[in-house]
Amino acid sequence: MKIQGPNHTNFNPYKNQIQKQQDYNKNASQKDQLEISNQAKQLQESEKVHPKREAYVQEIKNAVESGEYKINHEKTAQKMIEFWSNQ
Repeated sequence: MKIQGPNHTNFNPYKNQIQKQQDYNKNASQKDQLEISNQAKQLQESEKVHPKREAYVQEIKNAVESGEYKINHEKTAQKMIEFWSNQ
């Protein structure tokens, strides 16, 4: 093994650290950006509640609050059976 002495030209223990800092500074100057595609915008529009559906839900809420809402137990049970049998 041959030792060249302290004036070895290819020896710099801080070179990797300096390079990492420079790379980080370059990336830090970039700003985050968000772009929403046209498809995503259409999906957001389609999530808006239809007025007829909103009226139907409000009607059910009012019936529940007033105590007039009646539950059809047989229909509920049938829907549960259909749901769990299809999975």
